[in-house]
Parts: sequence; C-alpha cells; structure tokens
Amino acid sequence: MARTGSRAWPGSWRPLGLSFDGQGVNAALWAAGASGVDLCLFEEDGTEHRVPLTESTFHVWHGYVPGVEPDQRYGFRVYGPWEPELGHRWNPEKVLLDPYARAVTGDFELDDAVYGQNPGDSAPFVPKGVVVDERDGADTGPRPFTPWSETVIYEAHVRGLTMRHPGVPEELRGTYAGLAHPAVIDHLVNLGITAVELLPVHHFVSEPHLLERGLVNYWGYNSIGYFAPHAGYSAAVRRGRRGGQVREFQEMVAALHHAGIEVILDVVYNHTAEGGENGPTLSFRGIDNDCYYRLGEDPATYQDYTGCGNTLNVTQPHVIQLITDSLRYWATQMGVDGFRFDLASALARSMHDVDKLSSFLTVISQDPVLQDVKLIAEPWDVGQGGYQVGEFPPLWTEWNDKFRDTARDFWRGGRPDVRDLAYRISGSSDLYQDDGRRPYASINFITAHDGFTMRDLVTYEQKHNEAHGEDNRDGSNDNRSSNYGVEGETDDLKLNLVRRRQIRNLLGMMLLATGVPMLVAGDELGRTQGGDNNAYCLDDETSWLDWSLLKHPEWRSLLDLTRRLIHLRRQHPVLRQRVFFSGQPAFPGGLQDIAWFRPDAKEMTDADWFAPASVLGVYLSGQDIRGRGPHGERITDDSFLLVLHAGAEELEFTLPGDPWARWYQVVVDTTLDADPGARDDDVLGAGTPVILAPRSLLLLRADHELWNPT
Repeated sequence: MARTGSRAWPGSWRPLGLSFDGQGVNAALWAAGASGVDLCLFEEDGTEHRVPLTESTFHVWHGYVPGVEPDQRYGFRVYGPWEPELGHRWNPEKVLLDPYARAVTGDFELDDAVYGQNPGDSAPFVPKGVVVDERDGADTGPRPFTPWSETVIYEAHVRGLTMRHPGVPEELRGTYAGLAHPAVIDHLVNLGITAVELLPVHHFVSEPHLLERGLVNYWGYNSIGYFAPHAGYSAAVRRGRRGGQVREFQEMVAALHHAGIEVILDVVYNHTAEGGENGPTLSFRGIDNDCYYRLGEDPATYQDYTGCGNTLNVTQPHVIQLITDSLRYWATQMGVDGFRFDLASALARSMHDVDKLSSFLTVISQDPVLQDVKLIAEPWDVGQGGYQVGEFPPLWTEWNDKFRDTARDFWRGGRPDVRDLAYRISGSSDLYQDDGRRPYASINFITAHDGFTMRDLVTYEQKHNEAHGEDNRDGSNDNRSSNYGVEGETDDLKLNLVRRRQIRNLLGMMLLATGVPMLVAGDELGRTQGGDNNAYCLDDETSWLDWSLLKHPEWRSLLDLTRRLIHLRRQHPVLRQRVFFSGQPAFPGGLQDIAWFRPDAKEMTDADWFAPASVLGVYLSGQDIRGRGPHGERITDDSFLLVLHAGAEELEFTLPGDPWARWYQVVVDTTLDADPGARDDDVLGAGTPVILAPRSLLLLRADHELWNPT
C-alpha cells in the first residue's frame, strides 16, 4: 500500500502515544520489528491523512506533527512482513489503535477486513484513538488512604449500578457521572463501604462470537485500551464530547474521594480483545505480534493461559513497561487508589510456570508509585499450575476463594471440618501468615460478578444460562448452592423465610470474619439474575440492579442488616484485626485473644478440631487485641461471642461463663426477619442454655461486670 502525506518533524521517542503541547502532537509508537509506521489522522467524513514517522529510536517510531488539535481521531498503520508461521502479522491495510491512547472513539464492527489475513482496509470498522489535552487535568479530590484493616469493598459495574436507579437522571444512568450522582454516593456512604471496585473500565470491545449472536461483552473483560476510560460509560460522549470520558472519570473519582470512598479498578492485563490466531487485528497484533504475545511452539498460534485466546508476554520488557505505565497513569492522573488484577497468575508466569520472582512481581514491588496503592490478585489462571491462592508475595492481597467455598459449604450443610471453618473466620493464617502478610491479605467474599448472586445462591441449584445462546454450557457447574427444596422463586412463605435467613447468615459470616470483606453490588438489596451464573453478555435487566426491591420490607430489612454489620465492623477493632490471632493472651494475665467453643460451653479439643462442622462458637477478646495504636498504645474493645449453627434442627448451646463473661447481650440474630438486631431476651446470663434455631447466626457482646438492670 502506498504511503501518503506530509513528513513529520523528528519529534521525540518519549513519551509513548500522542502528546499535545498546544501547537501540535508528538507521536511515538514502539514497534521493534516493523519496517515503517504511519500516523493516520481521520476527518469527520472519514478522509484519512497519513503522516509517515521516519525516525526510529530504541525501536520507537516517532515524529512531531504541528497543527493537530485535541479531539482529533487517529490510528497507526504499521509495515512489515505477513509471516504468521514466524509470528509476524504486519499488514498496513489494518488501522491500529494506539496502545497509549488516552481516549477511544468508534465501535468495533464485524467485517472481513478486520482480520489480518484478509484483504481490505479496516479503517471504517475499528476503534480509533482521540487526542486529549492533558495539560490541565481535573482534580481527583483528597485520597482517603483507608487502611486495609478498615476496608470494606463494594464490587460494582459502572453501567449496571445506575441503569435503573430512580434517583439518577435518565441521561446520566449507566455512566461515570451517574455513579458520581449524590443519590448513588449517599447509598454507598450510608451502607458504610470504603471502596468501590469497578468491573473493567479500560476501553473494551465485544468478541466476534457475541456480536454474531446479537449480544455484547457486558462485564468488559476484553480490554483493548489500557489508558482509556471506556467510552460507552460516558455521559459526555453521549452528548457528543469526544474525549470527554477522561474528565468525566476524573470527576467521578473526585466525588467518591470527597465522600471518603476509594476507587479500585478491576484490570485485565493478562490478555487483549484480539483473541486467538483467528481473531481481529485491532492493535498489538499488528504492531509487533511476537513481542506483545506469548506464542505457541508453532509461532502461528498463541499460548493461552487465560481461556480468551491469547496471553500478553510479560517476559518482554516493553510489555511490562506498558502495564506499569498504565497503572501509574491511572494512579496519578486519574486518582485511582488500587487495582484488582484479573487472572493475576498469568502475569506472574516467567517462561511457563508461575514464579514469585517473576519480572512482573519484581517490578511492581519496587515501583515507588505502585507500592502505595492497593494491590489485589485474582490468584489463578486456567493454565497448568495456575492456582496460587496464598502464594503471592507481600504487598499483595488475594481473592480468597477458600473462604467463599467454605462459607457456602458450611451454610448449605456441606459440613467442612472445624479447622477449615476456623481458619476462614480468623483471617486464613494457614494461607497468609508464613510469608509475613497480615490477615487483611485475605479478601473474603461469598459472591462476585461471576457466579450466582447471594439471593440466587439460596434459590437455585442449577445454572440457568439459556439466554446466552450456548445451550447452557457456559458458566460453572460447581456452585455450592442450595434451593432448599424448590428450584427457583416460589410463593411458599416458609421456604422464603429460610432463604432470606440463609442470605443473612452468609452476609453475617463474611462481614464479621477477620480479613477484608467484599460485597457485590445488589446483594444487600436481594438482587437476582434468575439463576444466571455467567451473565457476562447480558446488558439488560438481568444484570442491572433493581432498586425497586427497596420498596419491599423483606429486602429493605436485608439492607438494614448489611448496614448494621458494616457499622459494627467499623466501630469495633476486635472485628477487623491487623495481626493474626495466636490463641494465647496478648498481654500477661489476659484472656486468650481467640477461643473456640462447643455447644456444651467447653473449648474445642484436638479431636473436635478435625470433626465435621455444623455448629461453632468463636470468642473474640477485645481485652487482648494484638495490634497497637499509632503511638504504640494498647487497643481495647468489647469482646464478642459469634455462634454459627448450620444444622437443619434446633440445637442447645450453652454460653461460656467466667472468665469469658458474666452476661451476654444479643447484637445480631439472623432468625429475626424484620429486625435482625433486637429480640426480647437480648441480655443472657453466662452459663445459660440458648436454643439455636436451625440455620442461624448469633453475635453477642460479652460483659464481664455484674448485671445491673438499672
């Protein structure tokens, strides 16, 4: 293909991407094996002007083009041989998205021309970059800097959170501005969460197989622009302000920060939207395929540790630079407070195996910016040896699926052993203590974006994913759920009481356990997806939060309980330990910092420890908290007894006496459907036998003083 257009000035090889200085742009693209690069500027009518970048420094093709203004659409065409058998996939007929683009415009449309092996110009069918003026960035507000031990995470989807919110103006629903609306922020503040973890907001596109079925990638785990806020979530873009998504995202962060809420992004650096060897050519594949991706033994194929067709090659220094540049950009320019790394094991692989000393983990640990943000690993991928729960190094926290599975098994009657249950409640020291990490390395969750909602977890035993057009084959078959006798929703009042109690039990265990709880948006409202456990492709009412549930007393009560539990956690440091328990007094003459009780009020024996668990009492001593205050002062608190009973029959449980307590006051009782925090006999003497209702949770405050009813 002929190259046209005026010559660029030499410009600079850094920074990468297009940088506007008030007079024009500097363009820089790393493409190590290419023989040439054109910067392509697109007019509103689709007319294309190509400017060859003739300078190459350190494999970066660069040039300065005067007169280019913000809002300009652009892409690259990269020249080189088409030799897939050698891993080379250059084709200058394909317009390529700048990996460093700050904003993206245009949709990905299915056409034969988007595939590198096919002839034809892809320009009309692929997203393009937008020049952004970054000289006057928006203020993203004061960072909350919430300590890990005080963090409560709320996993949410930008679009799904607000699409049906009656308090958000219709034109703002589904956008960054909608999430920043006072009606949404008031809900988050009143709930008590400290951080929102947003499903992917890096610009993404839908996979061809979804577009062919008239569906979309709703969750967004198909990134193509690691520096660009997804344009589809921008009210400014809807109004025609191309590139306005950047400022709108910053303003959203500022609004959340002013409310004391941190912003964590779910980031997908393990693969890109270009898919496998037969996927479209959108960016990286056409820039330098054999450097950006891990190739198979046959270089025409890809190593796929992600299940998405490709894996980014994080053994390549420039790919690591791309990822860390992106992370620093979001942390500094966009005000983001932390990152949750999708399939993080794929990033930690050296040549093949997951490696604690991998280049990626080493670089992250030494980066002065990234050392100060929250780092969360999804500690697995789909490759051999990819399951790495408990194996990430210090600075990292992890999604703890062992907590999820144990909690689900316990409450549905699966009876894990007492030891496993106790480890999960007390911070999972078996996973995180030996490498110097703290209890808050464990991100405790029951549900996440993938899988059943909390309500569906107690309503369905089988997935119901027929709407995806895959004959219900997609989604996990290992749900560890129970419908308690009827599959799906029912009008049976007694059964619905059981199901709502089980939701309260699951929430109670998660929010009272040591570690960092993660609540999924809508679980506090009784949200359902109708048994769909993989709604990644449904951008409709299946996935959007139904705020009208708050009109129903039973779900309003669930919200009240969730708020109560989170605020209890905030008020009581004994419920959010910064140091692992030892089972010994923290100070001479004190009580054990934690103790485990049988129903007869006796402490657990070794034999009890390995028995199947259906009931357990956990005493948390507020007199013996191991962490110290900021000036070295001793921290004390109330003591609590947490009683968990997963059995289907009533059970007598005797409350432990001296030295543990003389009286107990009921704080939370999940048997109460209307108000789980109060009951008539809310003060009970030590040694009192309490009848535990089937499938119930009690939290009692322990009192060491003589009871004085006045």
